[in-house]
Amino acid sequence: MTAKILVVDDEPDLEDLVTQKFRRQIRDGSIAFGFARDGVEALAMLGADSGFDMVVSDINMPRMDGLTLLGKLQDEASKFSTVIVSAYGDMANIRTAMNRGAFDFLTKPIDFADFETTIRKTIAHVATLRDARLRQAVAERAHASLSRYFSPNLALSLAADANALAPGGERREIATLFTDIAGFTPLVESLDPTQLASLLSAYLESMTEIVFAHEGTVAKIIGDAIHVLFGAPADQPDAARRAIACALALDARAEAFRLEWSALGVPLGVTRIGVHAGPAIVGNFGGGRLFDYTAYGDTINAAARLEAVNKQLGTRICVSAAAAERAGDFSGRPVGDLRSLRTRRAPRPQPISRPSPSLKRATPSPSPPSPRLSARAPTTRSRNTI
Repeated sequence: MTAKILVVDDEPDLEDLVTQKFRRQIRDGSIAFGFARDGVEALAMLGADSGFDMVVSDINMPRMDGLTLLGKLQDEASKFSTVIVSAYGDMANIRTAMNRGAFDFLTKPIDFADFETTIRKTIAHVATLRDARLRQAVAERAHASLSRYFSPNLALSLAADANALAPGGERREIATLFTDIAGFTPLVESLDPTQLASLLSAYLESMTEIVFAHEGTVAKIIGDAIHVLFGAPADQPDAARRAIACALALDARAEAFRLEWSALGVPLGVTRIGVHAGPAIVGNFGGGRLFDYTAYGDTINAAARLEAVNKQLGTRICVSAAAAERAGDFSGRPVGDLRSLRTRRAPRPQPISRPSPSLKRATPSPSPPSPRLSARAPTTRSRNTI
Protein backbone atom coordinates (compact mmCIF):
# COMPACT_ATOMS: atom_id res chain seq x y z
CA MET A 1 0.00 0.00 0.00
CA THR A 2 1.34 3.44 -0.96
CA ALA A 3 1.45 6.15 1.73
CA LYS A 4 0.55 9.53 0.17
CA ILE A 5 2.22 12.54 1.79
CA LEU A 6 1.58 16.22 1.04
CA VAL A 7 4.56 18.46 1.83
CA VAL A 8 3.64 22.14 2.29
CA ASP A 9 6.65 24.50 2.20
CA ASP A 10 7.63 27.58 0.20
CA GLU A 11 11.34 26.67 -0.09
CA PRO A 12 11.94 26.02 -3.82
CA ASP A 13 14.63 23.35 -3.37
CA LEU A 14 12.72 21.22 -0.82
CA GLU A 15 10.82 19.20 -3.46
CA ASP A 16 14.05 18.09 -5.16
CA LEU A 17 15.67 17.31 -1.81
CA VAL A 18 12.75 15.17 -0.55
CA THR A 19 12.44 13.37 -3.89
CA GLN A 20 16.16 12.57 -3.83
CA LYS A 21 16.24 11.38 -0.20
CA PHE A 22 13.18 9.12 -0.67
CA ARG A 23 13.90 7.97 -4.25
CA ARG A 24 14.05 4.28 -3.23
CA GLN A 25 10.66 4.40 -1.47
CA ILE A 26 9.16 6.37 -4.36
CA ARG A 27 10.52 3.84 -6.85
CA ASP A 28 9.17 0.79 -4.98
CA GLY A 29 5.80 2.48 -4.50
CA SER A 30 5.76 2.56 -0.70
CA ILE A 31 5.60 6.39 -0.59
CA ALA A 32 4.21 9.02 -2.97
CA PHE A 33 4.67 12.76 -2.42
CA GLY A 34 2.69 15.82 -3.39
CA PHE A 35 4.00 19.38 -2.94
CA ALA A 36 2.27 22.69 -2.19
CA ARG A 37 3.86 26.15 -1.76
CA ASP A 38 1.52 27.47 0.96
CA GLY A 39 -1.66 26.73 2.90
CA VAL A 40 -3.98 27.96 0.14
CA GLU A 41 -2.47 25.62 -2.44
CA ALA A 42 -2.48 22.78 0.10
CA LEU A 43 -6.20 23.16 0.78
CA ALA A 44 -6.90 23.11 -2.96
CA MET A 45 -4.88 19.92 -3.41
CA LEU A 46 -6.52 18.21 -0.44
CA GLY A 47 -9.93 19.16 -1.77
CA ALA A 48 -9.12 17.68 -5.17
CA ASP A 49 -7.50 14.49 -3.85
CA SER A 50 -8.88 12.79 -0.74
CA GLY A 51 -6.23 10.07 -0.81
CA PHE A 52 -3.53 11.81 1.25
CA ASP A 53 -2.55 10.04 4.46
CA MET A 54 -0.25 12.68 5.92
CA VAL A 55 0.43 16.42 5.67
CA VAL A 56 3.89 17.83 6.50
CA SER A 57 3.68 21.62 6.79
CA ASP A 58 6.10 24.44 7.51
CA ILE A 59 4.83 27.23 9.78
CA ASN A 60 6.12 30.36 8.03
CA MET A 61 4.66 30.62 4.50
CA PRO A 62 3.07 33.38 2.35
CA ARG A 63 -0.73 33.75 1.89
CA MET A 64 -1.58 31.14 4.55
CA ASP A 65 0.84 29.99 7.23
CA GLY A 66 1.04 26.51 8.72
CA LEU A 67 -0.83 27.33 11.94
CA THR A 68 -3.77 28.78 10.00
CA LEU A 69 -3.74 25.71 7.77
CA LEU A 70 -3.83 23.47 10.84
CA GLY A 71 -6.88 25.28 12.14
CA LYS A 72 -8.70 24.67 8.87
CA LEU A 73 -7.70 21.00 8.84
CA GLN A 74 -8.95 20.17 12.33
CA ASP A 75 -12.25 18.76 11.01
CA GLU A 76 -10.24 16.47 8.69
CA ALA A 77 -8.13 14.92 11.47
CA SER A 78 -9.83 11.54 11.09
CA LYS A 79 -8.80 11.36 7.40
CA PHE A 80 -5.10 12.16 7.71
CA SER A 81 -2.54 13.34 10.26
CA THR A 82 -0.46 16.50 10.17
CA VAL A 83 3.20 16.95 11.11
CA ILE A 84 4.41 20.52 11.60
CA VAL A 85 7.93 21.76 10.73
CA SER A 86 9.42 24.59 12.78
CA ALA A 87 12.73 26.12 13.76
CA TYR A 88 14.59 24.40 16.55
CA GLY A 89 13.58 25.85 19.93
CA ASP A 90 10.39 27.52 18.60
CA MET A 91 8.36 25.86 21.36
CA ALA A 92 5.60 28.50 21.40
CA ASN A 93 4.60 27.77 17.77
CA ILE A 94 5.11 24.03 18.22
CA ARG A 95 2.79 24.04 21.25
CA THR A 96 0.20 26.05 19.33
CA ALA A 97 0.45 23.57 16.45
CA MET A 98 -0.05 20.58 18.76
CA ASN A 99 -3.08 22.28 20.33
CA ARG A 100 -4.55 22.74 16.86
CA GLY A 101 -4.33 19.05 16.07
CA ALA A 102 -0.80 18.37 14.82
CA PHE A 103 0.17 14.75 15.41
CA ASP A 104 3.93 15.39 15.66
CA PHE A 105 6.61 17.94 14.72
CA LEU A 106 9.98 18.15 12.97
CA THR A 107 12.65 20.80 13.43
CA LYS A 108 14.74 22.60 10.83
CA PRO A 109 17.10 21.75 9.36
CA ILE A 110 15.21 18.52 8.68
CA ASP A 111 16.93 15.33 9.76
CA PHE A 112 15.77 12.93 7.04
CA ALA A 113 16.36 9.82 9.19
CA ASP A 114 14.05 11.38 11.78
CA PHE A 115 11.67 12.37 8.95
CA GLU A 116 11.46 8.74 7.76
CA THR A 117 10.82 7.50 11.32
CA THR A 118 8.10 10.14 11.75
CA ILE A 119 6.50 9.06 8.47
CA ARG A 120 6.31 5.41 9.60
CA LYS A 121 4.88 6.36 12.98
CA THR A 122 2.34 8.78 11.48
CA ILE A 123 1.16 6.39 8.77
CA ALA A 124 0.68 3.66 11.41
CA HIS A 125 -1.39 6.12 13.44
CA VAL A 126 -3.53 6.98 10.41
CA ALA A 127 -4.09 3.27 9.70
CA THR A 128 -5.27 2.76 13.28
CA LEU A 129 -7.67 5.70 13.00
CA ARG A 130 -9.07 4.42 9.71
CA ASP A 131 -9.53 0.92 11.09
CA ALA A 132 -11.38 2.35 14.09
CA ARG A 133 -13.54 4.45 11.78
CA LEU A 134 -14.31 1.41 9.63
CA ARG A 135 -15.28 -0.65 12.66
CA GLN A 136 -17.47 2.19 13.86
CA ALA A 137 -19.18 2.38 10.47
CA VAL A 138 -19.77 -1.38 10.49
CA ALA A 139 -21.19 -1.16 14.02
CA GLU A 140 -23.46 1.74 13.01
CA ARG A 141 -24.75 -0.20 10.01
CA ALA A 142 -25.32 -3.24 12.21
CA HIS A 143 -27.16 -1.11 14.75
CA ALA A 144 -29.31 0.45 12.04
CA SER A 145 -30.19 -3.01 10.73
CA LEU A 146 -30.88 -4.41 14.21
CA SER A 147 -33.06 -1.41 15.09
CA ARG A 148 -35.56 -2.63 12.50
CA TYR A 149 -36.23 -5.72 14.63
CA PHE A 150 -35.19 -5.00 18.22
CA SER A 151 -35.74 -2.32 20.82
CA PRO A 152 -33.04 0.39 20.88
CA ASN A 153 -31.36 -0.91 24.05
CA LEU A 154 -31.28 -4.49 22.78
CA ALA A 155 -30.03 -3.37 19.37
CA LEU A 156 -27.08 -1.59 20.99
CA SER A 157 -26.25 -4.70 23.01
CA LEU A 158 -26.45 -7.01 20.00
CA ALA A 159 -24.44 -4.66 17.77
CA ALA A 160 -21.60 -4.82 20.31
CA ASP A 161 -21.56 -8.64 20.25
CA ALA A 162 -20.27 -10.01 16.95
CA ASN A 163 -21.62 -13.51 17.72
CA ALA A 164 -25.03 -12.50 19.05
CA LEU A 165 -26.81 -13.18 15.75
CA ALA A 166 -24.48 -15.73 14.19
CA PRO A 167 -26.18 -18.03 11.65
CA GLY A 168 -27.85 -21.01 13.28
CA GLY A 169 -30.59 -21.76 15.79
CA GLU A 170 -31.14 -22.79 19.38
CA ARG A 171 -34.06 -24.09 21.40
CA ARG A 172 -35.39 -21.44 23.78
CA GLU A 173 -38.38 -20.88 26.04
CA ILE A 174 -40.17 -17.89 24.53
CA ALA A 175 -43.47 -16.07 24.38
CA THR A 176 -44.82 -14.99 21.03
CA LEU A 177 -47.72 -13.06 19.56
CA PHE A 178 -49.26 -12.54 16.14
CA THR A 179 -51.38 -9.60 15.01
CA ASP A 180 -53.59 -9.23 11.95
CA ILE A 181 -56.14 -6.65 10.81
CA ALA A 182 -59.55 -8.16 10.05
CA GLY A 183 -60.71 -7.63 6.47
CA PHE A 184 -57.57 -5.83 5.42
CA THR A 185 -57.19 -7.50 2.00
CA PRO A 186 -60.57 -6.36 0.63
CA LEU A 187 -60.00 -2.92 2.19
CA VAL A 188 -56.77 -2.60 0.20
CA GLU A 189 -58.72 -2.95 -3.04
CA SER A 190 -60.84 0.10 -2.14
CA LEU A 191 -57.92 2.43 -1.25
CA ASP A 192 -55.67 4.40 -3.56
CA PRO A 193 -51.93 3.67 -3.19
CA THR A 194 -51.13 6.94 -1.41
CA GLN A 195 -53.88 6.42 1.15
CA LEU A 196 -52.84 2.80 1.71
CA ALA A 197 -49.20 3.78 2.20
CA SER A 198 -50.14 6.45 4.72
CA LEU A 199 -52.42 4.11 6.68
CA LEU A 200 -50.08 1.15 6.75
CA SER A 201 -46.98 3.19 7.56
CA ALA A 202 -48.65 4.95 10.48
CA TYR A 203 -50.16 1.68 11.77
CA LEU A 204 -46.93 -0.33 11.63
CA GLU A 205 -44.85 2.50 13.10
CA SER A 206 -47.14 2.90 16.11
CA MET A 207 -47.44 -0.86 16.65
CA THR A 208 -43.70 -1.55 16.45
CA GLU A 209 -43.02 1.32 18.86
CA ILE A 210 -45.23 -0.46 21.39
CA VAL A 211 -43.43 -3.75 20.75
CA PHE A 212 -40.06 -2.09 21.34
CA ALA A 213 -41.36 -0.37 24.47
CA HIS A 214 -42.03 -3.88 25.87
CA GLU A 215 -38.56 -5.08 24.72
CA GLY A 216 -40.03 -7.37 22.09
CA THR A 217 -38.40 -8.53 18.86
CA VAL A 218 -40.20 -7.97 15.55
CA ALA A 219 -39.56 -11.28 13.80
CA LYS A 220 -41.65 -10.54 10.71
CA ILE A 221 -43.96 -7.98 9.16
CA ILE A 222 -46.02 -9.40 6.32
CA GLY A 223 -48.44 -6.83 4.96
CA ASP A 224 -50.40 -5.67 7.99
CA ALA A 225 -49.50 -8.72 10.11
CA ILE A 226 -46.77 -8.62 12.76
CA HIS A 227 -45.00 -11.55 14.42
CA VAL A 228 -43.32 -10.68 17.74
CA LEU A 229 -40.98 -12.69 19.97
CA PHE A 230 -40.19 -12.28 23.66
CA GLY A 231 -37.28 -14.11 25.28
CA ALA A 232 -35.18 -14.06 22.12
CA PRO A 233 -32.49 -13.27 21.26
CA ALA A 234 -31.91 -12.11 24.86
CA ASP A 235 -33.26 -13.99 27.89
CA GLN A 236 -36.42 -12.52 29.44
CA PRO A 237 -37.67 -14.47 32.47
CA ASP A 238 -40.92 -12.47 32.29
CA ALA A 239 -41.39 -13.04 28.56
CA ALA A 240 -45.02 -14.21 28.87
CA ARG A 241 -45.98 -11.27 31.05
CA ARG A 242 -44.35 -8.89 28.58
CA ALA A 243 -46.15 -10.54 25.68
CA ILE A 244 -49.58 -10.20 27.31
CA ALA A 245 -48.94 -6.61 28.43
CA CYS A 246 -47.75 -5.84 24.90
CA ALA A 247 -50.86 -7.45 23.40
CA LEU A 248 -53.08 -5.25 25.56
CA ALA A 249 -51.16 -2.12 24.62
CA LEU A 250 -51.29 -3.09 20.94
CA ASP A 251 -55.03 -3.66 21.21
CA ALA A 252 -55.59 -0.25 22.81
CA ARG A 253 -53.55 1.51 20.14
CA ALA A 254 -55.10 -0.47 17.30
CA GLU A 255 -58.62 0.40 18.49
CA ALA A 256 -57.76 4.08 18.73
CA PHE A 257 -56.16 3.91 15.28
CA ARG A 258 -59.22 2.16 13.85
CA LEU A 259 -61.53 4.88 15.20
CA GLU A 260 -59.28 7.61 13.81
CA TRP A 261 -59.46 6.15 10.32
CA SER A 262 -63.16 5.33 10.60
CA ALA A 263 -63.76 9.02 11.23
CA LEU A 264 -61.99 9.66 7.91
CA GLY A 265 -64.33 7.26 6.13
CA VAL A 266 -61.97 4.27 6.02
CA PRO A 267 -63.67 1.18 7.56
CA LEU A 268 -60.56 -0.36 9.11
CA GLY A 269 -61.15 -3.71 10.79
CA VAL A 270 -60.18 -4.69 14.32
CA THR A 271 -56.71 -5.98 15.04
CA ARG A 272 -56.78 -9.60 16.22
CA ILE A 273 -53.98 -10.88 18.46
CA GLY A 274 -52.91 -14.37 19.54
CA VAL A 275 -50.46 -14.99 22.41
CA HIS A 276 -48.74 -18.24 23.35
CA ALA A 277 -45.63 -19.36 25.27
CA GLY A 278 -43.45 -22.42 25.09
CA PRO A 279 -40.33 -23.89 23.48
CA ALA A 280 -39.26 -22.93 19.97
CA ILE A 281 -36.18 -23.09 17.78
CA VAL A 282 -34.99 -19.51 17.38
CA GLY A 283 -32.13 -18.17 15.33
CA ASN A 284 -30.71 -16.47 12.28
CA PHE A 285 -31.61 -18.75 9.38
CA GLY A 286 -30.64 -18.45 5.74
CA GLY A 287 -27.59 -18.55 3.55
CA GLY A 288 -25.44 -16.43 1.30
CA ARG A 289 -26.59 -12.83 1.61
CA LEU A 290 -30.09 -13.54 2.91
CA PHE A 291 -30.75 -14.20 6.59
CA ASP A 292 -33.92 -14.09 8.62
CA TYR A 293 -34.07 -13.93 12.41
CA THR A 294 -37.16 -15.96 13.25
CA ALA A 295 -38.60 -18.87 15.23
CA TYR A 296 -40.05 -22.27 14.34
CA GLY A 297 -42.10 -24.88 16.15
CA ASP A 298 -45.51 -25.75 17.56
CA THR A 299 -45.41 -22.73 19.87
CA ILE A 300 -45.27 -20.42 16.84
CA ASN A 301 -48.00 -22.32 14.99
CA ALA A 302 -50.30 -22.27 18.02
CA ALA A 303 -49.89 -18.50 18.49
CA ALA A 304 -50.79 -17.92 14.84
CA ARG A 305 -53.90 -20.08 15.19
CA LEU A 306 -54.91 -18.33 18.38
CA GLU A 307 -54.85 -15.07 16.45
CA ALA A 308 -57.02 -16.58 13.71
CA VAL A 309 -59.57 -18.10 16.11
CA ASN A 310 -60.56 -14.63 17.30
CA LYS A 311 -62.66 -14.41 14.15
CA GLN A 312 -64.88 -17.31 15.24
CA LEU A 313 -64.99 -16.16 18.85
CA GLY A 314 -65.81 -12.54 18.05
CA THR A 315 -62.86 -11.44 20.18
CA ARG A 316 -59.70 -9.40 19.66
CA ILE A 317 -57.13 -11.20 21.87
CA CYS A 318 -56.69 -14.89 22.63
CA VAL A 319 -54.09 -15.96 25.19
CA SER A 320 -53.13 -19.58 25.77
CA ALA A 321 -53.08 -21.19 29.21
CA ALA A 322 -49.32 -21.66 28.89
CA ALA A 323 -48.82 -17.92 28.46
CA ALA A 324 -51.37 -17.04 31.16
CA GLU A 325 -49.78 -19.35 33.74
CA ARG A 326 -46.28 -18.09 33.02
CA ALA A 327 -47.47 -14.49 33.34
CA GLY A 328 -48.64 -15.08 36.91
CA ASP A 329 -51.43 -12.73 38.03
CA PHE A 330 -53.88 -13.37 35.23
CA SER A 331 -57.58 -14.12 34.82
CA GLY A 332 -59.84 -14.47 31.81
CA ARG A 333 -63.02 -15.85 30.34
CA PRO A 334 -62.46 -19.55 29.53
CA VAL A 335 -63.29 -20.73 26.03
CA GLY A 336 -62.42 -24.40 26.36
CA ASP A 337 -60.55 -26.85 24.19
CA LEU A 338 -60.03 -25.60 20.65
CA ARG A 339 -59.71 -28.57 18.34
CA SER A 340 -58.63 -26.33 15.46
CA LEU A 341 -55.42 -25.45 17.32
CA ARG A 342 -54.09 -29.01 17.35
CA THR A 343 -50.34 -29.22 16.71
CA ARG A 344 -48.33 -32.39 16.34
CA ARG A 345 -46.51 -32.09 19.64
CA ALA A 346 -48.74 -29.90 21.79
CA PRO A 347 -47.69 -30.78 25.34
CA ARG A 348 -51.12 -30.30 26.85
CA PRO A 349 -54.36 -28.31 26.43
CA GLN A 350 -53.92 -24.52 26.25
CA PRO A 351 -56.59 -21.99 27.38
CA ILE A 352 -57.20 -18.26 26.50
CA SER A 353 -58.23 -15.54 29.00
CA ARG A 354 -59.27 -11.97 29.63
CA PRO A 355 -56.20 -10.39 31.35
CA SER A 356 -56.47 -9.34 34.97
CA PRO A 357 -56.42 -5.66 36.03
CA SER A 358 -52.89 -6.08 37.40
CA LEU A 359 -51.61 -6.59 33.85
CA LYS A 360 -53.77 -3.98 32.15
CA ARG A 361 -57.50 -3.28 32.02
CA ALA A 362 -59.33 -4.39 28.89
CA THR A 363 -62.97 -4.38 27.82
CA PRO A 364 -64.23 -7.91 27.11
CA SER A 365 -66.35 -8.72 24.13
CA PRO A 366 -69.83 -10.03 24.98
CA SER A 367 -69.61 -12.64 22.22
CA PRO A 368 -69.99 -16.20 23.60
CA PRO A 369 -67.55 -18.91 22.58
CA SER A 370 -68.46 -20.90 19.52
CA PRO A 371 -69.88 -24.34 20.48
CA ARG A 372 -67.85 -25.95 17.71
CA LEU A 373 -64.61 -24.44 18.95
CA SER A 374 -65.27 -25.08 22.62
CA ALA A 375 -65.98 -28.74 22.08
CA ARG A 376 -63.97 -31.23 24.08
CA ALA A 377 -60.62 -31.58 22.36
CA PRO A 378 -57.43 -33.08 23.72
CA THR A 379 -55.04 -30.48 22.35
CA THR A 380 -55.65 -26.79 22.96
CA ARG A 381 -58.01 -25.61 25.67
CA SER A 382 -58.36 -21.83 25.48
CA ARG A 383 -59.67 -18.87 27.33
CA ASN A 384 -60.97 -15.84 25.54
CA THR A 385 -59.65 -12.40 26.30
CA ILE A 386 -61.14 -9.43 24.47
